[in-house]
Amino acid sequence: QVQLVESGGGLVQPGGALRLSCAASGVRFEEYALRWFRQAPGKGREGVSCIKRSDGSTYYADSVKGRFTISLDNGNNTAYLQMNSLHAAVPCVSYCATDSSACPGWPDGSASWGPGLQVPVSS
Repeated sequence: QVQLVESGGGLVQPGGALRLSCAASGVRFEEYALRWFRQAPGKGREGVSCIKRSDGSTYYADSVKGRFTISLDNGNNTAYLQMNSLHAAVPCVSYCATDSSACPGWPDGSASWGPGLQVPVSS
């Protein structure tokens, strides 16, 4: 059974940096895509970044290119999203998800999702 848990949220000033973590169990990052999403109040879930080690693909939304970096640590079975130069924004919830579909792309029906993490500054 795949389980994902996000952590690392916290209050940060505009222009600051924050690193989100996604601790995984029951999945091998070498075989699956790992995706980060965010959802602002009253809005749909938005894809932020993804990585798929098996084919070397990565993706960043235009709004975060050059500021966010996605990475995987196979030793700890943890994914990270380093967010730099954060803008002032409404609080949103960040999610990580994993599945076998291509990156970029939307997760398939078998995807596993973390419970989400409130991030006070996330764009």
